[in-house]
Amino acid sequence: MNLPNSITLSRIFAIPVFLWMLSPHFPHGSWHGEQEILTSLFFILCSITDGVDGYLARKRGQITTMGMLLDPLADKLLVSAAYITLIQYNPHVVKPWIAVVVIGREFLVSGLRSIAASEGFTIAASDLGKLKTVIQIVSVVSIILDHGWTAWHFGWFIMPVDLIAVVGVYYVVVVSVISAIDYFVAFWRKIDHVSSDKRTRDNSFVLSRGKKDLPAANKV
Repeated sequence: MNLPNSITLSRIFAIPVFLWMLSPHFPHGSWHGEQEILTSLFFILCSITDGVDGYLARKRGQITTMGMLLDPLADKLLVSAAYITLIQYNPHVVKPWIAVVVIGREFLVSGLRSIAASEGFTIAASDLGKLKTVIQIVSVVSIILDHGWTAWHFGWFIMPVDLIAVVGVYYVVVVSVISAIDYFVAFWRKIDHVSSDKRTRDNSFVLSRGKKDLPAANKV
């Protein structure tokens, strides 16, 4: 077990801790918003490990089949756990259909990538997909903080936590749908190209066989 895979596994094992921190069983301290602050920081830390394990794997030359399997699995489990739990934790912002769209997009992309791998090609992460990941992190953190505050006041400056949470979660939905369409279009183009290449090779093989059989037919 190398270091990048260990970091990926730690993200998976951190998911039950994250769920516990969002539950009523999490011990509250003496100051307001302790649960929200600590849970937000913990989620940010888990999200950072997503970039760290990939960076270390590339730098150390430790890209393994296990890592390629565990890394997207850990990401999707963390995102799914977050949005499912936030339906109950902050129902004012996260509606069930929102969680269905966000999680459904994750599994759709995973399915397309699995089919692509079985056909011998890959679908690279798009810029929309990377943007979606960043927005998801901001959205989850703001939704958690919105559970404790409607707004933060810093003197004359007011940070509308509730507005950021609402706008963020709907922005995630929009970007998730658009990026899913983008992945599907990229997949369709590549699978169509692969099918065309296969048909060309099959036709070339049939024609070459026919040419080889032609002299023998002439002799008869």
